[in-house]
Amino acid sequence: MNRRLVLAALLFTSFIIRLPVHSSFAQAPENEPPPALESPPPLSGASESSTTPAPADGNQPPELLPQEHTDAVIVLGELRNAVILSPNNAEARLKLAQGLYRIGDLDTALDETRVAIKLDSHNAKAYVQLGVTLIAKHDGPAASIALMEAIMLDPQLTHAHYTLGSVQYSLGNLEAAIQSYRRALDLQPNFPDARYRLALVLKLANRDREATLLMEDAAISGVPQAQYFIGNAYRHGQGVEKNPALAIRWWVKALEFGQQRAGESLSQLRRQALSPSQPAQRRTEALEAFRQYRRELWDDYPDAGRHDPHESLGAALLKDGQTSNGVAALFAEAFAISETAHDELARLYETGLDTSLAQFDKRILACFATTAADGFIPAKKALARIYGKGLGVTLDLQKAKAMVKGLSEQEMNAVLDEIAAQ
Repeated sequence: MNRRLVLAALLFTSFIIRLPVHSSFAQAPENEPPPALESPPPLSGASESSTTPAPADGNQPPELLPQEHTDAVIVLGELRNAVILSPNNAEARLKLAQGLYRIGDLDTALDETRVAIKLDSHNAKAYVQLGVTLIAKHDGPAASIALMEAIMLDPQLTHAHYTLGSVQYSLGNLEAAIQSYRRALDLQPNFPDARYRLALVLKLANRDREATLLMEDAAISGVPQAQYFIGNAYRHGQGVEKNPALAIRWWVKALEFGQQRAGESLSQLRRQALSPSQPAQRRTEALEAFRQYRRELWDDYPDAGRHDPHESLGAALLKDGQTSNGVAALFAEAFAISETAHDELARLYETGLDTSLAQFDKRILACFATTAADGFIPAKKALARIYGKGLGVTLDLQKAKAMVKGLSEQEMNAVLDEIAAQ
């Protein structure tokens, strides 16, 4: 049978079994557990405030920095010259198409890719480029045909299988997407992003246990989105045994790589631990999770001697001369509402620490602002003192007074008296 007829039949089948896909995995309110996983984004993309993560498969043209854009334009000129010298060279046309795609000129990239295919109809990589460009133009059905053509020409192209998985998801064909991601992993087992995407689609197919195992593999391999989702799984016992302390650890890792929703989950748990309006059992559970997390941090440094159950790991590492590790641990403990770590950071905010922490370091100020907003009283006191005395910030007595609202009268007076005594 003609290859194009086969492709058309396959695509028609994908429309017949098309499933409605909804993004229903947003962060839940405090009194409802958020789901562990969420759906991958549709190929049409999502806004910055969307509850779904941005595509991680490289199918959208990258946003270039000014210098990178200049470099890309220079390279593009060289590629254009190569085509002028060899207009019938399919490889030169394909490289030009890739250069055009890189700077976001999708229409011209599409034209050059089609010329490359016309010159060499057996070039599988050209069909992959065609598929990727069509995805960027939000034409999933045409992209699917191009990618299946690439796979027929070269079944070993991992990128083609992986990208086809995203297209099949966008068409609502979950089983086909699962097969494509599995094939990508067969060809390249060390492919954490494919594990992450496969886990998301398996979750949509209600195969929760398998989804969670793959998600944890991707998290261990360093995919921040996977770290966030596996944290949710441990927080609520979805597919794994419930372990809030381990959830905190995964969220902290994800936050280190800029996964802001992990920060939101940590904030939600801090509010649960600190809010007097929360039921006693929920507060106790959250407080114990943070305590357990702080205890387990010591296991990462078996040579650090612990002499007091309330001792800060960060402070102990600083005393031991491990400055970098000590500073990192102090921040981790402070975000996990450790008063001793918080007090040490408050001291270092005023003094600085060699080249590791500048005096009035903005990271410490941001840490205090985050935990104070969640109701951590030591952070409120510290910020009141900082703004009341103008320590590294513009003196602002109104802001200082606002920080101590909600404290006991004794605590409030103690802070205000200290400010007044400057």
